Amino acid sequence: MPVRRVTYDDGTLQVELIDDTGATVPEVAAFLRHLAARDYSPNTLIAYAHDLQHLWRFLASSGLTWTHLKPPHALDLLAYLRTFPSAHLVQRLGLTLTTTHDGSLARFLAPKTINRILAAVSSFYDYMITAGQFPQANPLEKIPEPLAQRFTERHRPFLAGIQRQRPLRRRVAVRTVERLPHVMEAHQVSALLGALRSTRDLALIRLMLDGGLRPGEVLSLHLEDVAYGRRRVIVRRRCDHPKGVRPKSRVERVVDLHEPPTLDAVNRYVMTERPVDAPTPFVFLVGGRGQRRHEPLSYAALVKLFHRACARAGLQEPWLTPHSLRHTHATRMWEGGMRELTLQKRLGHASLESTRVYTRISDPVVVADYRRALGCLTDTATTDEVPS
Repeated sequence: MPVRRVTYDDGTLQVELIDDTGATVPEVAAFLRHLAARDYSPNTLIAYAHDLQHLWRFLASSGLTWTHLKPPHALDLLAYLRTFPSAHLVQRLGLTLTTTHDGSLARFLAPKTINRILAAVSSFYDYMITAGQFPQANPLEKIPEPLAQRFTERHRPFLAGIQRQRPLRRRVAVRTVERLPHVMEAHQVSALLGALRSTRDLALIRLMLDGGLRPGEVLSLHLEDVAYGRRRVIVRRRCDHPKGVRPKSRVERVVDLHEPPTLDAVNRYVMTERPVDAPTPFVFLVGGRGQRRHEPLSYAALVKLFHRACARAGLQEPWLTPHSLRHTHATRMWEGGMRELTLQKRLGHASLESTRVYTRISDPVVVADYRRALGCLTDTATTDEVPS
């Protein structure tokens, strides 16, 4: 039951789920067309297709059709996903459940992956209910979450207590751990920057490290988005990248860059290394003399050059990804004294709760209270000493 992707000449992507007979699953195709009409990114469409692929496999193994799924079956779906081996043997920190699949070593799906699949299934049935093709209640029931408003660290907007909408959660879900983002140490950053082979790679990495740009944001930059005189870049919402790269946020923002090496690296790349005859406005392009010359860099190219630089620098941590540069920037700004709301605006977070992930890494208030308490304990111990 594969997922088929078809890219047309105009750049549009069509994603389909193929059943065992080789035919397109019409219900999934209609749902994905609905998401495409709502301007969901190509990567999101592919993710939804793979998530619903798990649902159709479960239905086939249980002898059900999608119209017969009821709330009790959601429990069976959860149990099925908990024992389904992951197709990708990715590195994970800590203990991981391991099983064998077809004689080879495999891992179970991660709890966050399972919850994402359940959310996709719930969205699929919400669509079918709205389209009038599923006259029953959503099999993945949602119940009120009254405790959500009592959390002291949860962002509560102005007049939060009078809105009609109440927090909800799915009744069937896997409990997950909110892990802290990993941050690169100063020596790791220096080693990575020293291992970069080209001015393009240096400019690319520095924009993510000193500006906190996401991979999709830095790859979507146009030449007009870099203001050298004002020392800033403008992150715009664009969907014209030929390889499906899109910024995650739908809110455009300005990111100031007062670190001289960053804009200097971008300027040197544009003036000396970027192909002069390139017909595209994108900043970061494929160089060399190959067939892909002048093409904008893709996600895969960014990941590849990043991991190659990490290998040359001797950095083999499993959590090291291009997105860890953004984590490092956010943590460094927070530890330098930037306020939560200011950091939220700089990072382009829609919710302050996303920004507070970094405040848990190093909270200056907690550190100050700890030092104050430690000083009081030291003073008390000195006072209690009996002179000889």
